[in-house]
Amino acid sequence: MITKADKNAVRKKRHSRVRKKVAGTPERPRLNVYRSNKHIYAQLIDDVNGVTVSSASTVENDLNLENTGNVEAAAKIGELVAKRAQDNGFKTIVFDRGGYLYHGRVKALADAAREAGLEF
Repeated sequence: MITKADKNAVRKKRHSRVRKKVAGTPERPRLNVYRSNKHIYAQLIDDVNGVTVSSASTVENDLNLENTGNVEAAAKIGELVAKRAQDNGFKTIVFDRGGYLYHGRVKALADAAREAGLEF
């Protein structure tokens, strides 16, 4: 039986493999995704300077979401982070799925960000 701790350890190992190849630059920041059972978080990160350019998450109060841990909430966060990225002058980004499978909430966030105008 695989425990939750084992699953997270496997995810972290997968994420470290991906992070060797994926890095954000000042011109093309990295869109990092983290998901918990209740919330989803997205950050645009400039790895060269070590700064978070913008972020969005379901924890924010002004979203008025009924449920924060589902695909619809992830899609809203994707739209919001894309809008904030474009407000900061970013059109193209690098997508970092955080070691999660590209499915469900992670895919919904990425698709919504693409539809809102981000290119990756």
